[in-house]
Amino acid sequence: MRSLLILYLIDLTSGGLGWSQESASRLYGWFTGLVYLTPVIGGWLADRYLGTSRSLAIGGALLTLGYFTLALGPTWPLFAGLGLVALGTGFFKPNGYTLVGQLYAPGDPRRDSGFTVYYMAINVGALLGPLICAWLAADPRYGWSYGFATAGAAMLVGLIFYLWSRDYWLEGLGLPPARRRAKSAAEVPLTPGERRRILAIAIITVFVVFFWLAFEQVGSSLNVFAAHRTERRVGGWMSLLVPGGEIPAAWFQAINPFFILLLAPVVAGMWRRLGPRAPSTPAKMALGLLLLGLAYTVMVVGAAQSDRGVPVSPWFLVAFYFVFSCGELCFLPVGISFVTQTAPARLGSMLMGAWLTANFFASLSGGYLAGMVQRVERGEVFRLFGGQADFFLIFVISCALAGGVLTLLVPMLRRLQ
Repeated sequence: MRSLLILYLIDLTSGGLGWSQESASRLYGWFTGLVYLTPVIGGWLADRYLGTSRSLAIGGALLTLGYFTLALGPTWPLFAGLGLVALGTGFFKPNGYTLVGQLYAPGDPRRDSGFTVYYMAINVGALLGPLICAWLAADPRYGWSYGFATAGAAMLVGLIFYLWSRDYWLEGLGLPPARRRAKSAAEVPLTPGERRRILAIAIITVFVVFFWLAFEQVGSSLNVFAAHRTERRVGGWMSLLVPGGEIPAAWFQAINPFFILLLAPVVAGMWRRLGPRAPSTPAKMALGLLLLGLAYTVMVVGAAQSDRGVPVSPWFLVAFYFVFSCGELCFLPVGISFVTQTAPARLGSMLMGAWLTANFFASLSGGYLAGMVQRVERGEVFRLFGGQADFFLIFVISCALAGGVLTLLVPMLRRLQ
């Protein structure tokens, strides 16, 4: 969805909607924001009534229906499909993370590595999605509807496999809580230790906003950069593999999950080998933010060259996504692990949903910020290097400052845990 949506909205020639980049970025921001707001409700329903296992099934069904609705065409299917995807994600995303957390006992040293491997599995889909769906969307024989329908078909296969296999592989996990027991647990006051742990999650959530503000540019401003400012023409045998001899812009979003799959086992193994000498989870997250800032430094250089009016080498995006992926692996999997380990068990899914709510504010702000690209290019907001280089500089500074502050707070966060 992230690889196709904004390109579908701004496309003028191949059956897209022909929106302006500003309008498309704002819708993208609202959509991705709602995708991370609905998990609060989905997590609460799972904790109180449904259980994580049943919530995952509901979420998968809604996601499948949403993607197939998008395939019906423009106008009302666009908004209906995006709404169904947002609702489905509300049930799916927090409970998937929570269910993985339930595989590990409290204090299990394998937890961070386990979440890294889980995150690697997620990125198998993130790699195949842009390659397959974007190829269909870019080929004039098929078009955008085939791209969305293929996403729906893949989600349906995943849902069927989950329903078929869960009773064997996940037996006894994610069951609905007893109604009376859930009520009594909610009435028990929080202990001082639980309050401290919730405070630690709240502090970490502030820094999640900075991470996602930079992260969600991948589907908006960086996606448009790949489409309009990157040399995508290929020749020879490679031209036979891509529609019209041109790499689909959305394919560049497969680079990130490719590096995740390549590097995740290395990072997971490194944390495991270091054992007690490994940095704490907040320290890993601070390192992740600093690496994201370094990645956007590459884009500042690439954007400065593209401002001369000549498409830049695709290696700029490859280099960006390599450093970006290193930062992501340091921040996101261990951050999810931090929440599942730190949150009181009776509030696990709800606090995971609250942690994801930070993404709502970051995604919404990021969408509006991406819509300001052209204003920043013209120097109407501020001017330092000039052009789009100034836009990417925003994320260099924000990530570096957030990473530095989080580094200073690491000792306090370790005490709160």
